[in-house]
Amino acid sequence: KYRMAKKDTPVAKPLDWSEVQPTSAASYRWSYFDRVVSAARARGLSLLPVLTYTPAWARPAGATNKMWAPANPSQFAAFAAAAVRRYAPKGIHTWEIWNEPNTTAFWQPQPSAAAYVELLRPTVAGMRKRDSKVFIVSGGLAPDARGFLSSMCALGANRLVNAIGYHPYSFPLTPQNPVAWNAWRQISATKPSLRSILAAHGTPGRPIWATEYGAPTDGPGTEATAQGWPRGTCPDHVSEAFQATLATDSVTTATKTPGLRALFWFTDRDAGTDQSTPEDFFGLRQANGTPKPVYAALRNAIRR
Repeated sequence: KYRMAKKDTPVAKPLDWSEVQPTSAASYRWSYFDRVVSAARARGLSLLPVLTYTPAWARPAGATNKMWAPANPSQFAAFAAAAVRRYAPKGIHTWEIWNEPNTTAFWQPQPSAAAYVELLRPTVAGMRKRDSKVFIVSGGLAPDARGFLSSMCALGANRLVNAIGYHPYSFPLTPQNPVAWNAWRQISATKPSLRSILAAHGTPGRPIWATEYGAPTDGPGTEATAQGWPRGTCPDHVSEAFQATLATDSVTTATKTPGLRALFWFTDRDAGTDQSTPEDFFGLRQANGTPKPVYAALRNAIRR
């Protein structure tokens, strides 16, 4: 993921609890993320670690995978505090707490704003205790996030964090398209909007970070090559040329969207070549490293 910035570009990277403490709370395995930190520093990149996912020993009884919410939020909070203690001296002060907690794909058995805030509260407290410079972004919310954010704010989450994470995926529409279901429009241009919800709960100036944005260029179904598509269909991927258009428009629109303070592109390289799923094709580059048109388009848009 790439933030909209010209220098010292931040990159978001999962810091998976299930990999750091796979067997128990008694030991840590930091070697993988240590390498990520070293590689980022060598390339002039700063990191936004995304603290995520539950090891088997910390899941509720009957949980079948790491996407289940932890049985005990204090155990996740201890992991987060340990991560801050290890990496703050290496210059990492900005963190995101979980990924899309408003979806069943990433918060099981079912999304719950109350459960997420229950996790957030001790986690934030422990992280702030260990680093006075810490900047905390809530877990990036998948669209439509307005109801979930409202419930979070009613429980005080907006006052716990420094920014609200959001994933304003809009394809096959460009960010500026005025259709109401366009997730990008829901930041500030709909009623309610994310910004109006934050204002209603006493934090009108709380920034929003778009910690994921992008579009896949392959997969099953219909391909979108422009704003429109055949009646009665909804594409699940876009052409490489239109992906480049989306990148350019996202940077332009981000600079004009009230309250939006960061934009990250998902992702650097395609995860694979399996055409049965669009999830393999969000990259700026193909799986073999060959740049797509979006690579130059995003770079040029950022440099303007």
